[in-house]
Amino acid sequence: MALSVCVLGGTGFIGREIVARLANDGHAVKVLTRAPRGHRDLKVLPSVRIVRADAHDPAALQRAFAGCDVVINLVGILNERRPGNGNREFQRVHTELPMKVVQACKASGVRRYLHMSGLKADAQNGPSHYLRSKGEAEDYIRRECATGTPEFVILQPSVVFGPHDEFVNKFASILKITPGFLPLACADAKFAPVYVGDVAEAFVRCLERKDVAGKTLQLCGPEVIRLGDIVRLTAKTLGLRRWVVPLPRSVARVQAAVMDYVPGKPFSTDNFHSASIDSVCDCDGLAELGIARTPLRGTVATYLRK
Repeated sequence: MALSVCVLGGTGFIGREIVARLANDGHAVKVLTRAPRGHRDLKVLPSVRIVRADAHDPAALQRAFAGCDVVINLVGILNERRPGNGNREFQRVHTELPMKVVQACKASGVRRYLHMSGLKADAQNGPSHYLRSKGEAEDYIRRECATGTPEFVILQPSVVFGPHDEFVNKFASILKITPGFLPLACADAKFAPVYVGDVAEAFVRCLERKDVAGKTLQLCGPEVIRLGDIVRLTAKTLGLRRWVVPLPRSVARVQAAVMDYVPGKPFSTDNFHSASIDSVCDCDGLAELGIARTPLRGTVATYLRK
């Protein structure tokens, strides 16, 4: 059945993949953004509308959600733009925005809310602002939607890879300009990288399935791999001879503190704290949804070499 779906964060890396799949399945898709110019890849899809809206305005959300069956919230940040800002931006984006979205869903009669969180999100014990703010949103959603109005599904991916990602591609860019060796912080941190197409398929399959309502689904790829090995694999795929030098934890902490003040923040103190806990799944949400997991090895070559 064709549904009316509103997507927040639909112009991002994961969002574009989800929106394209929704459109290809015949759903009517509304993508909210503050900057509707551009996004040609989405505008050519016949059932997709790009709508200018301030997602942080509760009234604008309520208007946008009117008549929608499902709302998908993908909005998130990896770092705060300004150092020394505490956790204000994380709170605004990861905690306060989902609260507004849930209330707008209730007011507009939205039947289902799909929420993108992060693996190991935990309001009380998360080691970073990123994970704690994500955890606070999850706690709020479970509390406010306990009666099933709206039904909710929380999806928690490990690090997501694929064409145009900001993970493997970021290291590829760094490796290309690095002469000989790369000092790497948190080289022993473990991840279970999950393919963007698998994440998108998970969202699509959660649109209507009754058996996943009220659940939290962890999304991981088939491989548990250390960060240092991911970087080595990236270098090998690019045909680059680079020596990855793991930094001691004390040195990595100092590097993170310095990077807090570098434009674009390739690494930060909050990233350092997030990496102190392994981003691997305790259960297989993709298997529960009937999705075969795509491996990192072999897949990165399909886009890095281009």
